[in-house]
Amino acid sequence: MKNYLFKKSWVFALAVFALIALAACSSEESSGDTEGGEEPDTITAWAWDPNFNIAALEIAKESYEGDAEIDVIENAQDDIVQKLNTGLSSGTMKGMPNIVLIEDQRAQSFLKSYPDAFYPIDEYMNPDDFASYKLAPTSYDGKQYGLPFDTGVMGLYFRTDYFEEAGYTMEDLKNITWDEYIEIGKDVKEKTGKDMLTLDPNDLGLVRAMIQSAGSWYVKEDGETLNIEGNEQLKKALQTYKEMMETDFVKPNSDWSQYVAAFNSGDVATVPTGNWITASVMAEESQAGKWAVAPIPRLDTEGAVNASNLGGSSFYVLDIPGKEKAAEFLGQTFGGSNEFYQELVTDVGAIGTYTPATEGEAYQKESEFFSGQQLISDFSTWTEEIPNVDYGTHTYAIEDILVAEMQNYLNGKELDQVLADAQAQAEAQLK
Repeated sequence: MKNYLFKKSWVFALAVFALIALAACSSEESSGDTEGGEEPDTITAWAWDPNFNIAALEIAKESYEGDAEIDVIENAQDDIVQKLNTGLSSGTMKGMPNIVLIEDQRAQSFLKSYPDAFYPIDEYMNPDDFASYKLAPTSYDGKQYGLPFDTGVMGLYFRTDYFEEAGYTMEDLKNITWDEYIEIGKDVKEKTGKDMLTLDPNDLGLVRAMIQSAGSWYVKEDGETLNIEGNEQLKKALQTYKEMMETDFVKPNSDWSQYVAAFNSGDVATVPTGNWITASVMAEESQAGKWAVAPIPRLDTEGAVNASNLGGSSFYVLDIPGKEKAAEFLGQTFGGSNEFYQELVTDVGAIGTYTPATEGEAYQKESEFFSGQQLISDFSTWTEEIPNVDYGTHTYAIEDILVAEMQNYLNGKELDQVLADAQAQAEAQLK
């Protein structure tokens, strides 16, 4: 009986030991998603938009000469933001990708909220090789965390046939203010019957673009102090926006499909926006040769320039196993390959912010659709002129407040009070 009990106890001890060993192995395996785990053979990258960002990653994947496999996973931008916030706020990196694309105006929120979650990539790229306005949102505490990618550089897309009918040329649209744009728009509407542009009253993207052209933002240079009340550039931008909305040359829209339909159908004469709209303009093949792009208008304020930004994103490496391989992949492709950027422009039409690539042949090519214009070259030149501002961490939260106050302004509320109330609301909500 004693021998039986001894054997039974020995078997039980072995079973317990096996369970402990299995748990240890399981812990080691799952630590591949945490610091200190084994280096993975596959690097994962999250991005959105299959025709733009995903396509760019696939080209980079083909040109990469390293020993890691690159797995590109498409997610909607909102899903990426939610997954990052959920995962990083929980304190675990399990399930996170090695590389993630983040919109520039959201980047500081992540970097400041989760500084230990991201891997600095200074040694894998040269920040001086990129447009200067991209460096503030992609760096933090003296370190470079983001590999700057596409530019949201803006242009004034315009129908050359409509403007010719109204008596205007490209030269008449160069280096103009928004006030001059409005006066031209009134004339174009009178002579052609075409609206000047389409706007969504609940989207203040154009206001953002106006204030950045003047080197201003919703926060001051420290990226923290609210800059709404007393912001003369913002005040002028809201005045300009209201004047546009009250002038009889705006075709309202309420969503993306209506926005695109407004110019594809020929209903509007101009589209002032980021260069990412190029593919949507070109989608209407019957309009080939009837479009050109002028520099974006500027605010009539001191220091404003005819260049601004709307959109744009950059790649980040998370501080998990595989970070060195991930940073190496980005550095070899998006961070330092002229050939990659020539292929990117040719095959995808994506304009990066890597300045050495602008001398390449693909950047000098003339566009038949855009009246023979060297469109990529022009956009690259304007990219270098975009004022550098700190977007801070609350761009969209502030803009939600401003959208509501903008409606009050359109309904007759005094502008200084609009700005004061928006400042007070932002101070209360964003403590």
